[in-house]
Amino acid sequence: MITINGISKEFKEGITGKCVKALENLELEIKQGEVFGFLGPNGAGKSTAIKILMNLIFPNSGKAEIGGKDVRDPEARRIVGYLPENPYFYDYLTTDELLWFGGRTAGMDSNSIRERSDLLVQQVNLQNARKRPLRTYSKGMVQRAGLAMALIHDPDVVILDEPMSGLDPIGRKMVGDLLIELKGQGKTVFFSSHILNDIERFSDRAGIIIGGKLKRVDTLQNLLSGGKNLEDVFMSEVALAEGGTAG
Repeated sequence: MITINGISKEFKEGITGKCVKALENLELEIKQGEVFGFLGPNGAGKSTAIKILMNLIFPNSGKAEIGGKDVRDPEARRIVGYLPENPYFYDYLTTDELLWFGGRTAGMDSNSIRERSDLLVQQVNLQNARKRPLRTYSKGMVQRAGLAMALIHDPDVVILDEPMSGLDPIGRKMVGDLLIELKGQGKTVFFSSHILNDIERFSDRAGIIIGGKLKRVDTLQNLLSGGKNLEDVFMSEVALAEGGTAG
């Protein structure tokens, strides 16, 4: 459902104009119905890869596809629900209005939007706040409203950039339950995180990216074989990337 072929991306840094490689020859395939965890430290290139998938920024080389369509094709995004790392919405909208906007943008009819909204606000635990403007929400509540908006049109592919960011333990459990439910529905989920436990709990496969380079991709079963934990595997890859010796 998601294919990334040889994607590289450079940015110019500051007034010097020095080129910084954010991604280098990224190759990745994510299957239908798979929950894929994208793991890496801050600044590793996770958000850059996701923004390229969403056609928000453009690679210097390579290409990406969703559902067999180039990400530059608007049709590719019709099947995608997306939550950015730091969602920001018009402050004076309520959650109901936000979901109405998202649903109409996706071409949904009024009855479908109302039915889907009722289900989602319950799932993200915003029933008692759905009529309040978003400017009165905490960061975690905005995150949950953004997740509901990403799912309003029942997409086949769900792309979440740091979905647990800013959430309290109850919110984290809610997102985890949603990930499990989406998998049960046969959805394809691609989510980034630097929180090892989240990757370990919810992913079928995981990719470790460090310094813009994909270091390892494997099933969780293989990554954790031999009594390893994900922290050990991750730190070994970090040590190798820094020129050290894996433990």
